[in-house]
Amino acid sequence: MIMWDGLQEILFTLRQNKLRTLLTAFGVFWGIFMLILMLGAGKGMQNGVYDGFGGDVMDFIVVYTGTTSVAHNGMGLGRFIQLSQEDIKTIKQQVPNIRFISAENQNEGATITFEKKIGNFSVHGVPNEYFKIKESIPFTLGRKPNPLDQQENRKICELGSAVVEKIFGKDANPVGKEVRINGVVMKVVGVFHDRGNRGRDSERIYIPDTTYQKVFGNGNRVQTIWLRPIEGADGFALEKKVIELLQRRHSVSPEDKRAVRSFNMAEPAKMVNGLFLGINAIIWFVGLGTLAAGIVGISNIMIITVKERTREIGIRKALGATPKNIVGTLLMESILVTSIAGYAGMVLGVALIELISFGLRSSGTKLEFFQNPEVDFQVAITAIILLVVVGALAGLVPALKAARIMPIEAMRAD
Repeated sequence: MIMWDGLQEILFTLRQNKLRTLLTAFGVFWGIFMLILMLGAGKGMQNGVYDGFGGDVMDFIVVYTGTTSVAHNGMGLGRFIQLSQEDIKTIKQQVPNIRFISAENQNEGATITFEKKIGNFSVHGVPNEYFKIKESIPFTLGRKPNPLDQQENRKICELGSAVVEKIFGKDANPVGKEVRINGVVMKVVGVFHDRGNRGRDSERIYIPDTTYQKVFGNGNRVQTIWLRPIEGADGFALEKKVIELLQRRHSVSPEDKRAVRSFNMAEPAKMVNGLFLGINAIIWFVGLGTLAAGIVGISNIMIITVKERTREIGIRKALGATPKNIVGTLLMESILVTSIAGYAGMVLGVALIELISFGLRSSGTKLEFFQNPEVDFQVAITAIILLVVVGALAGLVPALKAARIMPIEAMRAD
């Protein structure tokens, strides 16, 4: 009952100063609203950029070769460096901290036919370890390759969604059907959708590397080597050791940057992570600055409130009100305004972010660097709690000042 009386008193005071209360609440509302919107937009940008990486993990390393550009050990320029399965075996034996390693060969101009449909796509010969490195590629139908496919030289293939759409038609299920790849009959066992390279990686066909060697006469040669370090290992150190080993094996000068080359996904991932760390820091700086303006407004309003109610506070103290009662009432006033305005800003901000996200999904719109904006619920709640705590602190100084007012001084106040 006492709490209800106190709440009625606070609401009465706020109603007596409607415009002032409304402007103060709007400052808090706008601060949290803008913070939520900026956080949602930042997350949408982050999702869009990471989506551009497709189904790739963020720590893989690709090693490939070219021609020599530096003479070394009596060998001239322009010598093409050809990788082999022996290189992969040697890397496994001599380089530590490798979690997965896989060869990859590809033929860009392979022909695939099914009944009267025909198309030209790239065919990639890979072992099953390849999909442990590219583990995020979703197989929408069928299965991934397994070790038996490689050991038994099975004539099976996995088709990208773009290949299926052209050869079999949209939403078709080709699993179990037979196609001809460069005239060789192969059974379709899986369908995948790779978002990498803006979806163009779905225009691929995967077959076991042993089968690839027989179909395309590749022998023991390897075009690219894919690696993934064990968790916690330094991928850049691993990359360096592999490059140095291959340079020694193929008599390549350490200064030659063209003969044995590599791409480490950790490098762009590190740059992107640093970029978004900076963006999020700016978002929080601007958002908290906007909130601070609202909090300062609350503090100023509380100072004015104390000054206007000096006589009332003196009378209450003369009638037996303790400093704790005075401070509690004024703090509750500050917390009530901050909480309601902050919660309203959070709800409206989250609702707007969800509405934008729903609109993008339902319309099928795909922006290049913006996708699925969202706000972490824990972050939103943390912001509200922080706002309430700071709002209470903003009202604490004026409240403590009011509690120290002597009744006799209050009665003399204008």
